[in-house]
Amino acid sequence: MPEVLVPSARFERWVLNFEGRHGSTGLAVSEGALTGAASDGSTFSAHLPFGASYAGLPEPAAFAAAVEAPRHWGMLLVRKGGFAVARLEEERTVESKVGQRHVQGRTKAGGQSQQRFARRRDNQARQAYEAAADHAARILGELPAGSLVVTGGDHGAVAEVLEDPRLKRLAATGLWLPVPDPRRGVLEQAVLDALAVQVDVVNA
Repeated sequence: MPEVLVPSARFERWVLNFEGRHGSTGLAVSEGALTGAASDGSTFSAHLPFGASYAGLPEPAAFAAAVEAPRHWGMLLVRKGGFAVARLEEERTVESKVGQRHVQGRTKAGGQSQQRFARRRDNQARQAYEAAADHAARILGELPAGSLVVTGGDHGAVAEVLEDPRLKRLAATGLWLPVPDPRRGVLEQAVLDALAVQVDVVNA
């Protein structure tokens, strides 16, 4: 995940603040990103969302204006405690579903009790992932083949859901969002994060 996610409307201010902290900053465009190198040796590399490449002027305003969402894309957040899935058109959520499933926590019990507990916990997790996959297939199945999907939550849980054959036609982006158990507010913030400028910062 990038070190900083900056909404496009705030990106110009972010660059000014970076310069205020680190001194005079030279801007350039390199390998599809807007880069900055400050007089104190600190640097940043700003990337457009959804893996888009930037080839415009080395100016914050021009870079921010280049931020755009795909016509069709999706969001998939999964943890053992729940899931959130959404289908979007540019910045508008067309359909979404948030669900919670109870998966027991770990136990300190030993022996056969621990084994039974572990089996029950694994079964609950598998049922939760199956429910998430069913809703993801229903909602994201409306997307054109090859559409981008932003993912987050728990790596293993997301991988389990994406193994569903009905989701193979979609493409996960390089952005990973380490969200807590998905709730409606978590999903809404994740959508904003997916649309943000992705900035890697190296402080001198």
